Amino acid sequence: MTETLPQALGSARAGDTPIREFKMPDVGEGLTEAEILKWYVQPGDTVTDGQVVCEVETAKAAVELPIPYDGVVHELRFPEGTTVDVGQVIISVDVAPGSGPAPASGETEAAAPAAPAAPAAPAEGGEPEGRQPVLVGYGVSQSSTKRRARKGAEAASVPSQESAPEGTYYSSPAAAAVQAELNGHSAPAAPAAPAAPAAPAAPAAPAGARPLAKPPVRKLAKDLGVDLATVTPSGPDGVITREDVHAAVAAVSAPATEAPAAPVSRETTPAAQAPVQELAVASGARETRIPVKGVRKATAAAMVDSAFTAPHVTEFVTVDVTRTMKLVEELKSDKDMQGLRVNPLLLIAKALLVAIKRNPDVNASWDDAAQEIVLKHYVNLGIAAATPRGLIVPNIKDAHDKTLPELASALGELVSTAREGKTTPAAMQGGTVTITNVGVFGVDTGTPILNPGESAILAVGAIKLQPWVHKGKVKPRQVMTLALSFDHRLVDGELGSKVLADIAAILEQPKRLITWA
Repeated sequence: MTETLPQALGSARAGDTPIREFKMPDVGEGLTEAEILKWYVQPGDTVTDGQVVCEVETAKAAVELPIPYDGVVHELRFPEGTTVDVGQVIISVDVAPGSGPAPASGETEAAAPAAPAAPAAPAEGGEPEGRQPVLVGYGVSQSSTKRRARKGAEAASVPSQESAPEGTYYSSPAAAAVQAELNGHSAPAAPAAPAAPAAPAAPAAPAGARPLAKPPVRKLAKDLGVDLATVTPSGPDGVITREDVHAAVAAVSAPATEAPAAPVSRETTPAAQAPVQELAVASGARETRIPVKGVRKATAAAMVDSAFTAPHVTEFVTVDVTRTMKLVEELKSDKDMQGLRVNPLLLIAKALLVAIKRNPDVNASWDDAAQEIVLKHYVNLGIAAATPRGLIVPNIKDAHDKTLPELASALGELVSTAREGKTTPAAMQGGTVTITNVGVFGVDTGTPILNPGESAILAVGAIKLQPWVHKGKVKPRQVMTLALSFDHRLVDGELGSKVLADIAAILEQPKRLITWA
């Protein structure tokens, strides 16, 4: 049995010292463990209610955990990189520093200089007043949250930014230059340059304080090997923006090349979406072992369970989508679609939704415990997304009720959120049917495995110019191949074929979106 959110908050230890323990909460539904990616505090740091103290990665997403009370960090129970079971204590906090016995061995009063008296801890077993439930803990207090003072600038640096061994590889020259600068080494072929000076105190981030930045910006900085403490913020109230991080990359890498480095973009290629991999390869090494954990571990378990539980059947169809491609271009200039992401996937998603409306029995799930087929009268459309942390499948809630502009907006938001690493566990729950687009990699199609609990998944292949018989003549046409995998316990060959044929017919003649919808 996993810990519930209220159970994740430990009470004071027996004795005089008012130590409160914070346990690893279940930040999703039924998760049993999470990996500690990064600690933002150290023993002796002052923390306030609602302050983020660490980032953890579950089987579904990366989540920042806020501490639910004020005080001074007493102990961190696990180092970064450790996988911790839900319910285990991960951090303890002295909520009334100076009022109890002397700190434990190895701790000194200097660990938290001039720590202000913390508010009295809430009564044991009772909920603090004036808070609303959030993802973890009891939520932030009504008062504005304060940032804790760090013991030194070194505490803000990422552990992976320590001196890298020979053979370390980076995803771009700019990232390598940044890492070299952070390590105190000059970049290759660069003229002698003084060590990067300490960043001047920003208005909202005084020396020693944790730099202000949103989680996606922190992840971008981590991917590029940039220490946020060295970045000059340009956002409101001293907040570091993505542009500030890119500017820091360009500034550091400029001496290493004759021309300034171009800003790194996450939009260019799939490889640009991957984080900086600091893979130390020993000379002559023939193998590299990578621990299976987090999203990769969950995906592997789910795929094995699905593959050997649901009897899969996959059918294929090749279709002329020339008219669909013309419609995509027309929609891009439509005033109702301005500012929205318009691409073939949008019309493929709409075609699938129409096909499900015409064949509702395909939208179901198999309840093995109750020995029942559960027909869904709604469609939560999953979109498989490859992210730096692995494959995730967030879904668009109630996609069947959305107009084309609403669907385009939802798709754009889903993709952007996934690329920034901000997809929440809730966004990946409750899916009914999924689309996986392998065509972006130039692949014709595949035999996709069902997302657990779903009855069908559509694989979208690459759209290619091919010779095709059109109106009795061989002409070059835009052609693609679709593959539909379905659970044969729920969907027989006739139903599966009808669904796939309807999708193909709509993409061949998009006007059917009007007549069939």
